[in-house]
Parts: sequence; C-alpha cells; structure tokens
Amino acid sequence: MLDIRVIKENPEKVKASLARRNKSFDAEIDKVLALDAERRELIGKTESLKAEQNAVSKKIPQMKKAGEDVSAVFAEMKKIADTVKDLDAKLREIDDEIAATLLPIPNTPNDKIPDGLDSDSNLEIRRVGTPREFDFEPKAHWDIGENLGVLDPATAAKVTGARFHFYRGAAAKLERAIMNFFLDTHSERGYTEIFPPYMVNRASMTGTGQLPKFEQDAFKVEGTDYFLIPTAEVPVTNMHRNEIIDGLDDAIKYCAYSACFRAEAGSAGRDTRGLIRQHQFNKVELVKFATPEKSYEELESLTRDAEYVLEKLGLPYRVVMLCAGDLGFSSAMTYDIEVWMPSYGRYVEISSCSNFEDYQARRASIRFKNAESPKPRLVHTLNGSGVALGRTTAAILENYQNADGSVTIPEALRPYLGGLEKITL
Repeated sequence: MLDIRVIKENPEKVKASLARRNKSFDAEIDKVLALDAERRELIGKTESLKAEQNAVSKKIPQMKKAGEDVSAVFAEMKKIADTVKDLDAKLREIDDEIAATLLPIPNTPNDKIPDGLDSDSNLEIRRVGTPREFDFEPKAHWDIGENLGVLDPATAAKVTGARFHFYRGAAAKLERAIMNFFLDTHSERGYTEIFPPYMVNRASMTGTGQLPKFEQDAFKVEGTDYFLIPTAEVPVTNMHRNEIIDGLDDAIKYCAYSACFRAEAGSAGRDTRGLIRQHQFNKVELVKFATPEKSYEELESLTRDAEYVLEKLGLPYRVVMLCAGDLGFSSAMTYDIEVWMPSYGRYVEISSCSNFEDYQARRASIRFKNAESPKPRLVHTLNGSGVALGRTTAAILENYQNADGSVTIPEALRPYLGGLEKITL
C-alpha cells in the first residue's frame, strides 16, 4: 500500500509514477486526498469539542461547591459527548474508505526501470549459456513426456479438469529430485527452509497484495475465508505480519517449497499444453526481509541465487528487467529469469525476483528496529522463484532430449535419483 504521507507531499509525482504502468490512477489519488482533507477537518472538530469537554468538566466541581445548578451543563456535556461519538464513528468510516481506496492502487515503479507497454520493452541484462544446436528435430516437452509415458494430462483432465497433470514414474521422481536439489542448494547459501501451510486467510492474501485486486485469480475454499496459496510468498511473508523484527541488520532469508494454485483467469488460450501454465504447480520460493538501505543489494543477490540453480543444471537462460508496463502489482522492480525452451524457439519465464520496498510491509504491518534505527520502521520485502519446478522439468525434458527419445539427467540431479543417468522407454 502506498504511503499517504508521500501522496500528500507530492501527489503529482505519485500520479506520474503510477502512469508509467500505462493506466491512470489520478481519480483514486484525488479521492484519497479529498478523504484525507475531510478526515483532518473532522479531527479538528473532535479535538475542539474534547477540549471544550475538558474545560467544562474542570468547572463543574467549582459550580457545585458554589451551589450553582449544573443540570444544564450536564445536558450540554451529553450533547457534546454524543457529537464526539458521531464524529469518531464518521472518522472510522473515512479511515476504512481511505484504506479501501488505497488497497487497489499498485506500487510505484522504481525510477531506474525502463518505460514500456508490455514485455516487448523489457530490458535484457545478461544471457548465460548457449542454446543447444540439435542434429534432429527437437520435440516439445509434452510430446516427450507422452512418448516416455511419464506425463499424463488426459487422466488429470478426467480426474480434475484442464491444466492439471499426472506425473508418472521417472517424471514424478525427477520433479521431486529438482525440489530437493533446489532446497538443499538454497539452504547451503544461507536460506532457512520453511514448509508452509497451503491455505491462508484473507488478511494474509491482502498483506502481500493478492487481494482485493486479484480475487478472481484465487481459489477460495467455499464456506470459509481461506484461500489456496498462489505462491509460498504469501504464507512466508505473513509469518512476520503485525510484528517488529528486532535487531535486523543482515537480511532474513527463507526458502520454501509449496504447491501453488492459480485460476489463471486472464490467460485464456495461452500455453494450454504442457507444464508451463497450470492451475496447480510446484515451486520453491525465496523470501527476504531487508532494511531499506540494503534491499536493492539484496535483490541482486536474490536474483543470483535463483540463477545459480539453473547454472548448476546447465540450462541456458537470460535475465531481463521488467519495464513499468509489465511490472507486477506490488513490485517496485523485478528481474525475470527466462529459460531457453527449444520447442518455443525462445526464452520462457521461470522465475521473477522482485523488490516490493515497503509496499507489502505497510499492508501487513511488518516493521524492524536495530542499533541504527531504534524507532521501528517499515521493512522492505523481496521474493523470487527459486525456481518453478514444473517449468524446470519441462526445460530439462526439452534441452536434454536425445534423438532416440530418451532424456539425459543433468549431473547435479543424479545423486537425488540414485545415480540415474537417463529417462528411457
């Protein structure tokens, strides 16, 4: 959530920054300013009436002592008290309306990210690895999986519906091996492993920015106020909701495996085959809590940590900085890591690494203090996929496929598969 003080100090700058997302939020900003002005006026009236109450209440003992009739004074005091009560109720309504107006407004983009309408304007930062040149016609991962009998979307469609998969045999073991490899690698690099709940409450979804804006993309548990998580970012970030983190100097770093659930309401017709865009998928998530002074340094290291596992797997990839028009709702700056997919003939997103600055922390009331900042301040939150498991499985099937239909297992994963070197018929 945006800081209302920043909005009040320079509303035109905030409007211009939000306009870089290629949508105007001028009306919402103006509404917040109008509500805040009304709020300040009501506070002034309330304080004036309360001061009058205090002054009169001090006179009452003296009036009684002098034998004066105080009934009229008490009647006036009750009238003032009723007015104050009504004004306080109105203030609560305005506070709720300000919050309701602010919550759907996205974060302001960092000044350093490029302008642009969509992914065509994203800025390539680096490429790592060279896409393999095949001496045969490479197949798509869904065909490879079907031919090997290890991916079964047809049975999943019967059991559940479209955009679900059964993994069989070697594919199930491969995805589990990838998960363990990612968790072990990130733990070795200083992340504390978390195994979170797969359901969270409305406050948690609101705290990280999924609600109210993206409720249509969420799976809500009927008859409850619980939601299936779209990413482990939600439960892990909310571990510190309504807390003050004491002694935060170096970043707190968590890694977490979870299943993820997304309705993908806005993606009709996109990536309908294979493992790229599923309603249920597996992911290892990286989450950081950092001081404002160090958060962009932490974003760089977080991105490198996500890249590291792809390098260990020998998968070609590139890193792009998202333009303002392609930026996620809560993010101030995002790097996407895109893995090479031979069947697509292009790089496909496999991780997004973002700095939300204090946007999520303000919504979730996550603060910190340390020797340099003894007064609690809002923390900066960051997260990134470390990385998506299904897309990694797809990338391995495509990049490591062989002419005979088999798939070579990357060396980094073989210890997790009992030394298995190939998936064969």
